[in-house]
Amino acid sequence: MLKNFMNRGSPEWLVVFLGNPGLRYENTRHNAGYMASDELCARNKIKINKLKFKSLTGIDSLGGRKVLFMKPQTYMNLSGDAVVPAAKFYKIPPERILVVFDDVNISPGKLRIKRNGSDGGHKGIKSIIAGLGTADFPRVKIGVGSPPHPDFDMVDWVIGKPSGQDLKTIREAAAKAAEAVACIISFDIDRAMNRYNT
Repeated sequence: MLKNFMNRGSPEWLVVFLGNPGLRYENTRHNAGYMASDELCARNKIKINKLKFKSLTGIDSLGGRKVLFMKPQTYMNLSGDAVVPAAKFYKIPPERILVVFDDVNISPGKLRIKRNGSDGGHKGIKSIIAGLGTADFPRVKIGVGSPPHPDFDMVDWVIGKPSGQDLKTIREAAAKAAEAVACIISFDIDRAMNRYNT
């Protein structure tokens, strides 16, 4: 009954998990955001399975808030084409658009929660910033580490599939990212930053 009550009206938050669709990209570093969404769904019995706004979407309650969860299906470079129409449709301001994604500048297994910032070379974030016209939206970054040497192609690295301990470490970080999302929605970003930034 409480869940049905919470689901009335428009979502207060938009949570975006970045990744690339399709079997080819499953378990790649660039899909760490998707990994976090899978973890969040499993823990909170949330379904992200309706095709809307060029994304798999689901509206549900989390921490007493109504949230639109989104996994863009546009491929990473065009993530803004999915996020911007959804934000406009539900009139969700940038400060309540939470984006979860991989970051090569952070060691595997580490998280970094920020209120805003540059795209840091991440093409999904670059697309969202361009579409929204602002970089002032919160994000949860999942560390996937950088290539082993400078000559390694970055695209090959991020769409590469880590194995063994590396994959386990990234999956564990994605699980922490799911917890961080719940903390931000349920409480505030300051609490999440104090708890999960390492």
